[in-house]
Amino acid sequence: MANLKTNHDRTGLDQLDPSTHPARDAASFRRILAARRSLADAEQELRDAVRAARQAGDSWTVIGAALDITRQAAQQRFGDH
Repeated sequence: MANLKTNHDRTGLDQLDPSTHPARDAASFRRILAARRSLADAEQELRDAVRAARQAGDSWTVIGAALDITRQAAQQRFGDH
């Protein structure tokens, strides 16, 4: 028998009752979503910058200094796994 996985809503929005939660402007919700997208874009840019630095010959010590972390922390976070 096949196992079926269900996708449960992790946001909690499916638990809201429209009769007890009046409609509001979703500006804050949209701002949070935009910030999450920006954060994801910034994380990708950081990974790309570290990769480029390593390809250019920069040491983990230099990269760690730029990130204000130890070389070991930089290598653990951005090194090849």
